[in-house]
Amino acid sequence: MFYLVLFFFLFVLHKVQEFLWPRWGLDHGKRLLDLLHSEPFVSRPLFVHAFSIGGYTFANLLIHVSQDTQRYQALTQRIRGQVYDSLVVGSVEQMSTGLAKTVLPRWETLIKHVSLFYFNIFKRQTVDYFNKGIDVFWNSPITAPALFFFCENDLLSNPRVMEEVIDHWLKRGVEVTTKKWEDSTHAGHIKRHPEEYLSTLNMFLHSLHFAPLKAKM
Repeated sequence: MFYLVLFFFLFVLHKVQEFLWPRWGLDHGKRLLDLLHSEPFVSRPLFVHAFSIGGYTFANLLIHVSQDTQRYQALTQRIRGQVYDSLVVGSVEQMSTGLAKTVLPRWETLIKHVSLFYFNIFKRQTVDYFNKGIDVFWNSPITAPALFFFCENDLLSNPRVMEEVIDHWLKRGVEVTTKKWEDSTHAGHIKRHPEEYLSTLNMFLHSLHFAPLKAKM
């Protein structure tokens, strides 16, 4: 059976402007959802692999699914597995700080304050949308087995919040596998820890009856 693997990469399927103005990201999620309901994808099993704020892109798709679960029931059942790598979770302040340190460390303080000012001024158009996506993700209609990669020193992801999400999913009956490092790089675990990353991923894929992956580093 051919699986359609959906990759949600930072800055690839998800454009920066769609993150800064979530209404556009929500529209993007709807277009992607419509695409998955069209030929030749409508009958294929699906596998999700989301990196960083790519998880936010997928959450936008889930918002539409949660608004009409009956209509999209067949799609949710087609998703056989889901992998989340370095999800951006935590407070808006932490996200702004992490963004500043990651993108322009020399201008960290300025970028942080500008970001917080922007999110405060446009709270209804940004933060409220973020919170809606987060709420939907916590109670995702997708219950396929999931694998989470994260680390303790991620500037853009709060590991305690990540553990709370995982615990919540486990209590909901979702089969969850995790791999956490003490020291790693945001969305760069596969480069920092290639053997551990691929070994964990392959074991997860094997449990779903996927063919194992081979490293091409």
